Amino acid sequence: MGSPTAPRAVVLAGGVGGARFAAGLIQVLPPEQVTVIVNVGDDFTHFGLHISPDLDTVCYTLAGRENPATGWGRADETWHALETVAELGGPTWFRLGDRDLGLHLERTRRLQAGEPLSAVTRAVCRAWGVRATVLPVTDDPVPTVVDTEEHGRLAFQDYFVRLRSRPRVRGFAFQGVERARPAPGVLEALAAAEAVLVAPSNPWVSIDPLLAVPGVRDALASKTVVAVSPLIGGRAVKGPAAKMFAELGIEPSALAVAQHYAGLIQGLVVDESDAALAPRITATTGQAVFITDAWMPTPERRRALAQATWDFAQALRLARSLD
Repeated sequence: MGSPTAPRAVVLAGGVGGARFAAGLIQVLPPEQVTVIVNVGDDFTHFGLHISPDLDTVCYTLAGRENPATGWGRADETWHALETVAELGGPTWFRLGDRDLGLHLERTRRLQAGEPLSAVTRAVCRAWGVRATVLPVTDDPVPTVVDTEEHGRLAFQDYFVRLRSRPRVRGFAFQGVERARPAPGVLEALAAAEAVLVAPSNPWVSIDPLLAVPGVRDALASKTVVAVSPLIGGRAVKGPAAKMFAELGIEPSALAVAQHYAGLIQGLVVDESDAALAPRITATTGQAVFITDAWMPTPERRRALAQATWDFAQALRLARSLD
């Protein structure tokens, strides 16, 4: 992996959208100049194993090992272990493939031996030839809890996977986050970066947990920060982000994303279908808006979106330096 202290770009990421955007950016910049800081609020223990879904998705994608159909999990996966669990009446709601299990087994072994999550992630990336730096935002547990109307407080994976995001949300909490510390290299990467790019990840449960870790939001105060809207035409490309906005009484749109990040970002990248919202975004938040094709169905489209976002961030950085 590259050095965590000398990136040109830092990406704040979680989920499939964050992983695909990061994969596009390492086509634009040398991978050694990119640091990806990843949400760990969705980490949990299953079958006694430490599972890090967002970290895994980012690492699989940057290593070219992700399942191209789902965006999560491994390519060429098999399911023999889970089939045995099903035969024995065990829980199968969280899909763990055989190749995926190997990662969780080794991660858990290393964590139990005393290695921090950031060191384990570094070893995984080195073994798989990932040249970008991938950092969990913290080595401390900060599990996301979803407050729902039907079931009260739910662990994130119960809400997201077991119940398929069906319950209506009332809010979110990140347990223990006030005691968490940024993982080694996180604050250094943010300080050194030319620009920080907020990937098109779910603002509520991918980016907010990152920003809640003490020191992270403060480290962004002097930086040029640009976000990519995860909502296109009021809908999420993947996941429940739009549903969450609506259930919290906020009309889901690129404008809602801009307002969510008000005071944090200077610019927002939106899809061409949301071009009409640009004047309102700038008027209500002061953010500059860049309009482009924000869909990422192919590696070429990921690269194009990352290039447009990077160029936009560089232009804003130059403008700020001239003020």
